[in-house]
Amino acid sequence: MNMLVQSSFTTIGAAMLLTCACHAAEDKFEFRVESNLTAGVAKVDITPPPDTPVVGHVRPTSGVRDPIRAGVLLLANEQTRAAIVTLDLINSPTEMVAAIRDVVADKAQTPRENILVATSHNHSGPGWSNESDWGRSMLKRVASAATEAAGNMRPVSIGYGEDQIDFNINRRKVINGRAVVRLNPDGPCDHRVKVLRFDDGRSLEPMSVLMHAVCHPCVFTWGDKLTPPYPNGFPKISADFPGEAQSFVESVYGPGTRAMFLQGCAGDIRPNLPGVPYRCGNEADIKWTGRSLGCAVVRAADRSLVREELARRKTIYPLKCASSVIDLPGKKEKQACEMQALRVGDFLFLTIPGEPMVEYGFQIEQAIADRAIPIVVGYANGSLGYICTAESHQYGGYEPNMSPLLPEAEPLILDELGRLADKVLADVFESFKPQTK
Repeated sequence: MNMLVQSSFTTIGAAMLLTCACHAAEDKFEFRVESNLTAGVAKVDITPPPDTPVVGHVRPTSGVRDPIRAGVLLLANEQTRAAIVTLDLINSPTEMVAAIRDVVADKAQTPRENILVATSHNHSGPGWSNESDWGRSMLKRVASAATEAAGNMRPVSIGYGEDQIDFNINRRKVINGRAVVRLNPDGPCDHRVKVLRFDDGRSLEPMSVLMHAVCHPCVFTWGDKLTPPYPNGFPKISADFPGEAQSFVESVYGPGTRAMFLQGCAGDIRPNLPGVPYRCGNEADIKWTGRSLGCAVVRAADRSLVREELARRKTIYPLKCASSVIDLPGKKEKQACEMQALRVGDFLFLTIPGEPMVEYGFQIEQAIADRAIPIVVGYANGSLGYICTAESHQYGGYEPNMSPLLPEAEPLILDELGRLADKVLADVFESFKPQTK
C-alpha cells in the first residue's frame, strides 16, 4: 500500500513538473522581428581610481558611490553602419571624440563620420585627458565594448514611447530686466522623456533601451554650500541621476538589457532642489530623481510593446548620417562647431556640441516634427560651452556671460541643423533651373 501511494505521488509529481514546464514554455513571450535593421550593444565600467578629482563642480572626493560607464550601440542595414556611444562624463571634447571614433571605427567596422559620441554632462565624474592613465584605460574599455557589440549583432525592431519627469526645472529668472540664478517653475522646461527600445523578439525584455531626458546631472554637487549633510558637495564619484536611472532600468529588465542615456538641451535646466539658490542632494534626492526617470522609461518602454504598438513597428529602417563643421561668431574668435544628423528609421538624432538652452530643442522640434521624431542631443561631438538663445543675451546672467558665442550664432545653428535634417530625411528637393547654352 505504501509503495502504491509512493508510486502515485511520484507519478503525480512528474505530471505536475511536466505541466509546469509546458506552462513555462507557453508563458515565454516571443515575437517575430522582420526588419532590415541589425543592432548590437555593450556597456563597460570606466570608473576611475577613487582618488580621481571630479570636474563640473570641483570638490574633494574620496571613494565611489556608483560606477561611471560607457555604452556602445551599433546599428546596421544593407547600406551602412552607425554607432551611438554614451558616457557618464561632463562633456565630449573634440580630442576625446576623435579618439573614441578611431577605436569604434576600428573594432566595429563603422565609418568614423557615422559615430555619435554623447555625454550625460555628469558633474560628479572625471575629466578626460589623452595623457592620463585613466584616459588611455577608458579608450581601451570603449574599444572592448565596440568589439562585444559588433559580436552580438542581430535583427531588431524599435519601439518608441514618451513619458514625463517632474524633478527638472528652469534655473533662470528675469527680475528688473536682469537674469539671475533662481529656480523658476514658470520658465521653459521640457519634462518629456523619450524612449527607444530595441527588441530582438526573443522575450519581453529589450536588448537595449535608449532614454533621452533634459536636466543637468548635478544632484550630487554643491549648491548653497550651507545645506547639511554635504555643504561642500557630495564627496564621492558618481554617475548622478542618469546612472541611477540606467541601473534601475537594467534591474527591472534583467541582465540581458543595456540601458543608455542621452542628454537633451539642458543648458538652463537643473534638478529642483530648493536652496540659496539651490542645495546639494543626498541619497533621498538621487533615489527620487534617478528612479523617477527610470520609472518613466520603463512605463514608456513597456507600453511600446503592447500588441497595437507592436503592430505599428516598421520593417524597413533607413540609416543615414550627415555632419558638418561650421564657424560660429565668438566673443573673442570664431568657434568651430560640429553638428550631426543621424536618421534611424523615423527617428532623427540631431547633435549640438555644448550646452544648448532648452529653447533650442523646442525650436528644432517645431521645425521638423511633422517629418520625423526628433531627438535633439546636447553635449555631443564636441564641447563649446553654453549655447544660448539670442534673446537670453539681452538679459545676461550666468549662461550668456559664460558662453563663448555671440547672439548671432543662434540662427546659424538652427539653419545648419535644418540643412542636415534635409540631407538625411531626403524629402526636400531643391528646385533648380537647367543651364542653357
